[in-house]
Amino acid sequence: MLVFGTRPEAIKMCPLVIELKKNSFFDVIVCVTGQHREMLKQVLKCFHVIPDYDLNIMKDQQTLFDITVSTLNGMKKILEKEKPYMLLVHGDTSTAYASALAAFYLKIPVGHVEAGLRTYDLEAPYPEEFNRQSISLVSKMNFAPTQQARLNLLNEGFSPETIYVTGNTGIDALKYTVREDYTHPLLDWAGNGRLVLLTAHRRENSGKPFVNIFSAVKRLAENIPDIRIIYPMHMNPEIRKLAHCMLDECDNICLTEPMDVLDFHNFIARSELIMTDSGGIQEEAPALGKPVLVLRDTTERPEGVEAGTLRLTGTDEKSIYTEAYKLLTDINEQKKMRKRSNPYGDGTASIQIMQILEEKNVVSYQLSRRFT
Repeated sequence: MLVFGTRPEAIKMCPLVIELKKNSFFDVIVCVTGQHREMLKQVLKCFHVIPDYDLNIMKDQQTLFDITVSTLNGMKKILEKEKPYMLLVHGDTSTAYASALAAFYLKIPVGHVEAGLRTYDLEAPYPEEFNRQSISLVSKMNFAPTQQARLNLLNEGFSPETIYVTGNTGIDALKYTVREDYTHPLLDWAGNGRLVLLTAHRRENSGKPFVNIFSAVKRLAENIPDIRIIYPMHMNPEIRKLAHCMLDECDNICLTEPMDVLDFHNFIARSELIMTDSGGIQEEAPALGKPVLVLRDTTERPEGVEAGTLRLTGTDEKSIYTEAYKLLTDINEQKKMRKRSNPYGDGTASIQIMQILEEKNVVSYQLSRRFT
């Protein structure tokens, strides 16, 4: 059984669903929690994945308490009914944490996709760092995207036999979404302007950090008139209100609704620069050769910083503006980041995970038959 509930999780789990379903060895059950609703539906539609179960937990003004309790109770019923051989969860969401906890309570093995990412700061990102560390404690199989993630797990005392380096399934998703013949009205709006893609939504950036981010973006738009900045706004009403208040008057900034995964990946592919506080984009954009400025003080993806595909700016207005201005006005700075190798895999992570699961489960099945 695979469970996920948010848009980012779905993007990274749907390629794995597809690969597992290709293999007749597996009986695959897909459960979604609906932690995100419309954004989740868009991804499922893009990958043609139909869930077997949908907890439909999302509600207005939902809190971490709501998500955790609803997921824990909902997963208990499904896991007791289906009794899966293993539950696969992804990353660091509240859906993943609560589902892994439910499986642990029922003594169902947990496999953790995108295991081992760490900042070692429980406040950043919040609550994701707590979630992923907690999931590691109950996981029987850890599918780490990089050697650094593997090393994190080893340093925490986890057995090497439970850790498999596979690359990141988010890179796999790009082969389903990015298209050469892609068109969109917003690309027509951008015209010959240089495209900058902005995403900003993290809880820890609420308040002054968002003001700083939007102030820096506004300065960029005013001082580099040939750029076209597109910001698919998060659904959080406070973020949207602030974005409209600070950015509406800039003719070369477009505030738009959240994009589905197909649109978003194709916009990344056509952008000159990505500015983001997201996690998965730090992997996707380098895979498409795009420089990324990370609007956070820390990242659980230090491999990208070390490889030179990412730069941390923090949320200070001057720092954000300076780094972005440098990349948009110095072609050599851009080239240096574009030429760096992507440390997050070659797009075969889902196939590798599928093969590992088959191999381990065949051995386990043979042993169980031998002793019964």
